[in-house]
Amino acid sequence: MFPVGAPAAPEKSILVFGDSIAAAYGIAAQRGWVSLLAERLKRERLDYSVVNASISGETTRGGLARLPRALGEQRPAVVILELGANDGLRGLPVAEMKKNLAAMIEQAQRAGARVLLVGIRMPPNYGPDYTRAFEGAYPELARRYRIALLPFLYQGIAEQYEYFQPDRIHPNETAQPILLDNVWQALRPLLK
Repeated sequence: MFPVGAPAAPEKSILVFGDSIAAAYGIAAQRGWVSLLAERLKRERLDYSVVNASISGETTRGGLARLPRALGEQRPAVVILELGANDGLRGLPVAEMKKNLAAMIEQAQRAGARVLLVGIRMPPNYGPDYTRAFEGAYPELARRYRIALLPFLYQGIAEQYEYFQPDRIHPNETAQPILLDNVWQALRPLLK
């Protein structure tokens, strides 16, 4: 029993650290999957707040430079790491992307956070060797660091053009609940 006037237990936070997909590029921020995640947490009465530190166009290199400050300021219980797509679209070496993601995972773990790594895939026009290496990077890192993995954020929408904005890269508003469901399946076990 808490004495009268005692402060409530502090809310734990989930830091979403991603690119334009998490930053709700091209749609209203409150309609993006990250905002929908905050709503679901409230509905399910889970004591977590959501901090969206995602930036459109972010690469793993940029994320690596920004993460220490975000971890220090937010002290998250969980980090959702949704980066790599812009590395791939720019044709950057997969080894460099993996090195950057590994460093971010290590930093988050040292800060005491549980990590969910969110994977993405490259279109086939990048060639079979590159696309295979790119896709394999996410499960490899998840195994190495024993972290949660969502292998493919676009599961269920990738081949359906009606879920994308005209650029055929960024999901539209109707896709956001599906993205949230994909994230939720991997995230829910981390919410203690």
